[in-house]
Amino acid sequence: MADALAAWHRLVTDNNPDGLNTLLAPDAVFQSPIVHTPQVGREKAALYLRTALALLNNGAFRYTGEWTAPNSAILEFEGEIDGITINGVDMIWWNDEQLITRFKVMVRPLKAINLMHQAMGAMLAAAS
Repeated sequence: MADALAAWHRLVTDNNPDGLNTLLAPDAVFQSPIVHTPQVGREKAALYLRTALALLNNGAFRYTGEWTAPNSAILEFEGEIDGITINGVDMIWWNDEQLITRFKVMVRPLKAINLMHQAMGAMLAAAS
């Protein structure tokens, strides 16, 4: 397993979003199931990932599957917010320096996406 993926797993297990800046490349791109435009740059990507971690990594979150290729991985996850089960995948790409260059999240079902949209919107508004 690549160092970048192992570092991501540690960050999630330790619930340490402060470590995001050391994992993300300066030009990292975050693609959300909630925002239609890619969030470009380490700061924006970290903001969205930090918010998602605060919302999802609440004791019910776990990875249930993992598929890897050179410099990329797909991690299937499950979680729960307000009694709603969330299922999705994190698609992660990294460069030769082991920094994450692209992070795409896909979520289902629609009820979960709507709940995440509302909760993340409120959290992001409070952060700015």
